[in-house]
Amino acid sequence: MDDTLSVELRGLVKQFGTVLANDHVDFAVRQGEIHALLGENGAGKSTVMCMLSGVYRPTSGEIYLHGQLAKIHSPKDAMRLKVGMVFQNFRLVPTLTAAENIVLGESRPIWRTKGWMAKKTAEIEALATRFGLGFPAGRAIWQLSVGEQQRVEIVKTLYRGADLIILDEPTSVLTPGEADQLFETLRRLRDEGKTVILTTHKLKEVMAVADRISVMRKGKMLATLDKSATDEREVARLMVGQDRKEPRPRQNRPGGETLLWIKDLVVIGDHGRHALDQFSLKVKVGEIVGIAGVAGNGQKELAEVLAGLRSWKTGTITFRDHLWKGASVRHSIESGISHVPENRMKSGLAGSLGSVDNLLVKSYRSSERSKLGFLKTGKNRLWSQNLVEQFDVKTAHIDAPVHQMSGGNQQKLLFAREIHQRPHLMVAVHPTQGLDVGATDGVHNLLMALRDEGKSVLLISEDLDELLLLSDRTVVLFGGRAMGEVTHETADREQLGMMMAGVSASGESL
Repeated sequence: MDDTLSVELRGLVKQFGTVLANDHVDFAVRQGEIHALLGENGAGKSTVMCMLSGVYRPTSGEIYLHGQLAKIHSPKDAMRLKVGMVFQNFRLVPTLTAAENIVLGESRPIWRTKGWMAKKTAEIEALATRFGLGFPAGRAIWQLSVGEQQRVEIVKTLYRGADLIILDEPTSVLTPGEADQLFETLRRLRDEGKTVILTTHKLKEVMAVADRISVMRKGKMLATLDKSATDEREVARLMVGQDRKEPRPRQNRPGGETLLWIKDLVVIGDHGRHALDQFSLKVKVGEIVGIAGVAGNGQKELAEVLAGLRSWKTGTITFRDHLWKGASVRHSIESGISHVPENRMKSGLAGSLGSVDNLLVKSYRSSERSKLGFLKTGKNRLWSQNLVEQFDVKTAHIDAPVHQMSGGNQQKLLFAREIHQRPHLMVAVHPTQGLDVGATDGVHNLLMALRDEGKSVLLISEDLDELLLLSDRTVVLFGGRAMGEVTHETADREQLGMMMAGVSASGESL
């Protein structure tokens, strides 16, 4: 790494109507470094990266690449200037092969011979191997793991000549082993003179891989620090404007009474295969049970079964000593199960509606909220306002569409609705994914508070730090089966990572 600047942003401003997303941002990245960009939800870091990658155009300000003024009006302009971005939600065509996705849009010979594609496939595999990013380039995207799909995205930027690579929350769907492999790849890219900008909310990862760290808050750039001259506490304080609060301590131990008993459950997934295969699980009253695993190993289907959204083929579910006969959303709600889904804006909240309507979704039938089929409008608005204030949801007003809120405030509104149901069991799926440090701590405290009240939580997460912090027990899912279980006292990060990769505690692979 040298002092030559790869990127320099001068006074960058981005305004959406009356909302000022970026306020005269100055940002400099050296050639051949790994630079982490941190900030709370709504801090403006993603907007800055979208302007650098051509997704947005700046309202004002200038972008310099290698000392030259750059006009970036589209992603095509950015790629022409050797800037590539790997988004958190991959932009790949599932039915095409990895190689076809990478060459998509490239000029081809009129005859488009089979030999031409085979030549390109071999070229792509050689490039991937060079940077430690191997994957089967001739296989369809839907047949690849999430980690392999991410490698396809990175190789796509390299194939198109990118010298500056931007990665948005790159480890959110990776096992610890895959994350370590990614970090090794980033270091190899840096050693070959590439420049990497990494946006993430995981401070441990930043301290492990970044050379320098920049922090944004409320649309402004606060500071740029050398990693060697700072620590997690200082970075967190810069992000949230105060020292990070530790999660509340555990107040009690889980009792012996079984709340939920799943026995030999078989569930068919969307593609006709077994998503859960002879899966069994017990959850006691007043405990947090973590479910670990890489995406696509049955976690989604498990949550949907308990929420009444998906039926099962064989096996039994007993909840509060009652045997379930079939899947029903209303039955799950009335039984006392709350559900915080993985995608809050797809299946948790109605983005075009305000806070009042979103809070009423599960309780509008109750005598408190309606009478003879008519909603108690005035009483409901007062109730909604009280919940918004109680959970510190930041919104312009309770009728403002929730899609205008930050991710953290959307999640707080969702938790307000689900906790108000006074559930016996909370099924929380990736509850802090994409949230900043402050919002993450708030969610963790809400889950611990439920546990302390004698409620149970099924915490489905790919974040091992979160699972190790909160769970009384952690069960690892792989291929729809339980690979093993560890307690809070005996939990080992490396052991969990191995089980997430399909290796049991005894060392046997599935």
